[in-house]
Amino acid sequence: MSTSAQSSAETGSPASSTARSGGTVTDRLVELNTRYAQAFRDPGMDARPVLHVAVVACMDARLDLHDALGLELGDCHTIRNAGGVVTDDVIRSLTISQRALGTRSVILIHHTNCGLESLTEGFRQELELEVGQRPVWAVEAYSDADQDVRQSMQRVRTSPFLLHTDDIRGFVFDVTTGKLREILPTS
Repeated sequence: MSTSAQSSAETGSPASSTARSGGTVTDRLVELNTRYAQAFRDPGMDARPVLHVAVVACMDARLDLHDALGLELGDCHTIRNAGGVVTDDVIRSLTISQRALGTRSVILIHHTNCGLESLTEGFRQELELEVGQRPVWAVEAYSDADQDVRQSMQRVRTSPFLLHTDDIRGFVFDVTTGKLREILPTS
């Protein structure tokens, strides 16, 4: 089975010459972008998402959000981070998305078998010991994806910066089946 994590030399992909010549993954991606750009045509789109929706999801490479949600280029804003948790920076992005670019709906997506489930806030202390400085950010680790989705929905709903908090929905994506399971907010 071929995955994108395999080297291009193993899969026989177009960038195999870069991999064989000792190039980096970034070199390979830049080469692939050059090919992409040769056929690229400006779609003439505005920065405003066509569907007026922002999707907040985990950065996990197993989540192909556009395919999973049937989205096309220009349909949504996509905000990704470790765990798909709602942090101050996510609120910043959602605020800009809503107030400057017209989105009205927010979809939150966590997933099964997330790496954050195996971490704790102790990760910050380990970093501090290693580098001599404690990160200013929280790890936002969790052991219950459903509960963390509920917490994320609550953070969005109660943010004073967001204009539209009536269409906020949360889901857990199953990485083995590709299905979304909706998480209902706490009353």
